[in-house]
Amino acid sequence: MSGKLALNKQVFVPNDERMLAAVQVKRRTKKKIPFLAVGQGDYTTFICLSVTNKRPAQVNITKVKQFQGSPSFVRRSRWSIIQLREVNALDSIRDCPEFDLTFENGSDQWTAGSAGEKSMFIQILHHTCQRYMSERKPDFINCHPKLIGGNSLLHNAADSVSSAVQKASQALNERGEKLGRVEEKTGEMMNSAQHFADTAHKLAMKHKC
Repeated sequence: MSGKLALNKQVFVPNDERMLAAVQVKRRTKKKIPFLAVGQGDYTTFICLSVTNKRPAQVNITKVKQFQGSPSFVRRSRWSIIQLREVNALDSIRDCPEFDLTFENGSDQWTAGSAGEKSMFIQILHHTCQRYMSERKPDFINCHPKLIGGNSLLHNAADSVSSAVQKASQALNERGEKLGRVEEKTGEMMNSAQHFADTAHKLAMKHKC
């Protein structure tokens, strides 16, 4: 089972939620660590977006940690999406893995595992805000248009699938046409062969007489 599948199963499914997206991150700015927290060891951090299965749906952003050597995930901070004030992708032109999240009570500066992971997370987050938030929505700044506009990664993926299906269908149609032409030619050859056989038989009977 992959890390994100295990994360969803352990943290969100038991709480009757489903995980919409998760991105592995590292903090860009150091935070003061309480004395009692020292000695817990290395860990991996995930920022997760989830929605409850019950209606009305509630969308949450959760920080989850997995300590080195442990298969378990530990839920840390948790915010409702209505507490999210700003999503800053930091660069609207160049792909980069850094992004900032600002909530009512503070902000965090993160670096994702890759620019692609960050882009997918921000795109899904934006789509989720548009779907579930009817009033004040968070600001998405310094985002490439593909993340929050028409030429989205999801649309591009759908277009790619549609294009692949169309090409496959076209190839099958062309193959069908070729097979049809082969069958037609085969039929013509069979008719010609039958006609030749009939003519030869008639000539043989005529000479025999």
